[in-house]
Amino acid sequence: MKNRLVAPVVKWVGGKRQLLDELTPLFPKKYTVYCEPFLGGAAVLFSLQPKKAIVNDLNTELIAMYEVIRDYPEELIESLKKHENNEEYFYAMRDIDRDKEVYNSLSKIEKASRLIYLNKTCFNGLFRVNSAGEFNTPFGNYKNPNIVNEPILKAVGKYLKTNDIAFRSTDFSDVLAKLKKGSFVYLDPPYDPTSDTASFTGYNKGGFNRDEQIRLKECCDELDKRDIKFMLSNSSTQFIRELYKGYNISFVKAKRAINSNANKRGAVDEVVIRNYGNE
Repeated sequence: MKNRLVAPVVKWVGGKRQLLDELTPLFPKKYTVYCEPFLGGAAVLFSLQPKKAIVNDLNTELIAMYEVIRDYPEELIESLKKHENNEEYFYAMRDIDRDKEVYNSLSKIEKASRLIYLNKTCFNGLFRVNSAGEFNTPFGNYKNPNIVNEPILKAVGKYLKTNDIAFRSTDFSDVLAKLKKGSFVYLDPPYDPTSDTASFTGYNKGGFNRDEQIRLKECCDELDKRDIKFMLSNSSTQFIRELYKGYNISFVKAKRAINSNANKRGAVDEVVIRNYGNE
């Protein structure tokens, strides 16, 4: 029985929460291990709630946060209760990563608490770092942000603790190379930009350009040869449609909430690419 309180703790760029109703019927019914190499906000993992999974994200801070939720949920909740929702405090917390010595002196729990606090109180819930890896989203000025979502944190902690969920923070190809037949992979990489200005790659240092998209496609070809099912989400650009033209391509409309220009938020075409049919 799935627990509905197992849900995303942080808002993340490209989060799949809005699309779950459309994506869920497309997932295979049976697999031995679930794998998600671009975890982000974990909406799909928390919706499927597999008993055995390998999940990965290049953002080491994000992965460490999930491990803290699993191992120290009560201590994390107590830490979150100490935060203040005002501009001066926000910028003091945000600027901790400008001084590596100060940042490194924080405990694992304090680092996770800081990440959740900043995510809940920053503008548009937009986790973004500059080229030096420093969090640089401004204060959101929200009246009553839900900094301490105790029921969700406890439910997520319990789910991660009582199931076999392995965390990684490495290149996606390393994770995919070790998978065995019977696994199912959901891939939600940084999207191919729909225009020259649309590229939003600031959620970890280092971008994800077309060479990376091609490298990912080659990994998908390898998965297919090894008889491992995969499903991939991306923007519906000509480049992506051409790249994956041998596979099963479906189209979905995604609402994009994360755009600095409110007029440009709205429905955009996305592709869902699979190496299997409807089950």
